[in-house]
Amino acid sequence: MGLGGISPVQLIIILVIVLLIFGTKKLKNFGGDLGGAIKGFKKAVKDEGGKSDKEEPSELSESTDETVANVSEKSASDEKKS
Repeated sequence: MGLGGISPVQLIIILVIVLLIFGTKKLKNFGGDLGGAIKGFKKAVKDEGGKSDKEEPSELSESTDETVANVSEKSASDEKKS
């Protein structure tokens, strides 16, 4: 018996089906996103006692919000031109 009653053959079949459904590109992006989330979580747990000296995350989120707003404004103006 393998993991919780799943044999290795059954696990391989499940992984092949998941690969066929989602494709390698989506699974690669999902893996990268998951790794980044885990890395951020570990960093937050490590820094839980004190505040970080850097203010980059808030600056980054503000610039991201501005970029999203600019892109949405541009797409809206492009739709009006069409």
